[in-house]
Amino acid sequence: MKSELKPLNPPYLEEIANALSQYPQQDGYILNLFRVFANSIRFLTGKGVINLLDEQSPLTLREREIIILRVCANNNCEYEWGVHVSIFARKAQLSEHQIANTLNKKLGNACWNDREILLLMAIDELCEYGKLLNRTLASFQSFWTLEQQLEILALCGNYHTVSFVANVSEVKPESFAARFPTSKA
Repeated sequence: MKSELKPLNPPYLEEIANALSQYPQQDGYILNLFRVFANSIRFLTGKGVINLLDEQSPLTLREREIIILRVCANNNCEYEWGVHVSIFARKAQLSEHQIANTLNKKLGNACWNDREILLLMAIDELCEYGKLLNRTLASFQSFWTLEQQLEILALCGNYHTVSFVANVSEVKPESFAARFPTSKA
């Protein structure tokens, strides 16, 4: 059975057009996922998914992208993983090996520093258990401030939501977006 949740196409109702005008665009093109959000004005106007990609984030761009890529990989969301690989991974100074490793359930310790390994472990635990295990919690609290901890939790939650929407709507990959390697681990 196919999902009825699909990207909306123009012409848009005025309220939807106004909300979509606030989303990032490339030469007037609005990503498929954002047009799926347009099925709900509440969701589209930020009450469903909050924007945590602004410059006021207490996390580095690299940390944010590691979180997003790993959550999307854990949720088998090729759409959003591919968009972030194509738009942000280089800016976040992630190597090809690190990008590929975000898809691997077994962490390649050689390509991550201790802080990043802990971050990936925390993301995996949040995705699998909905919480941090005691063995991870103490280190997590020592590496990140309370503000950063909340940001990490919110990013994980947001990108679970984004992954769910993209996967259920079966949104087609953007033409510019990276794809999972055929040997995704």
